[in-house]
Amino acid sequence: MGHLNLADWVDCTEVEGPGKRFALWVQGCTLRCPGCCNPHFFELTAKHIVATDDILAWIQRSEAQHKIEGVTILGGEPMLQARGLAEIASGCQKLGLSVMVFSGYMIEYLNKGPMFGIRELLQATDILVDGPFIAAQLESRRNWAGSANQRFHFLTKRYAPGIEWDSAYAPAVELRVYGDGTVRMNGWPVGLGEQLNK
Repeated sequence: MGHLNLADWVDCTEVEGPGKRFALWVQGCTLRCPGCCNPHFFELTAKHIVATDDILAWIQRSEAQHKIEGVTILGGEPMLQARGLAEIASGCQKLGLSVMVFSGYMIEYLNKGPMFGIRELLQATDILVDGPFIAAQLESRRNWAGSANQRFHFLTKRYAPGIEWDSAYAPAVELRVYGDGTVRMNGWPVGLGEQLNK
């Protein structure tokens, strides 16, 4: 059993990949892309240290309660915690859930296995979105990608290439308002003004 340093998580979202998904953000990123929408996840500091078995139990509860079809792993930079995330991804595949991973690293670099657990994580991943976020190349047409340079790699046959263009999954954000007044947003905020004015 391993552990992960989590920045945040949402038990059910419809804007972080195809269908209803459990979303998991890890803490820590050395790439620090200018303009990243999650700069508060950059610091290599302990935030929420959680056992992988506990996270898999959360995911199973979400599947039972929300009928999720998969899990999306974001950051921060997931590859910095690839070993623990490989346990999560493998566990999700055993549950019949899909796995989508976002990384600022290019797949050509990742395939060299530069960090522990990367090969195992990729082996249990259905969709990898790779490449650093480039603020000058904001993506406004494809689903889920932050900038136009980022690439979708379909590592299994679970999803067909082209789903990133499917209008059924148009880029969107979710806002959650909690009883204590806290407001949380996730998703891709390109065109947020237009969405709020509809």
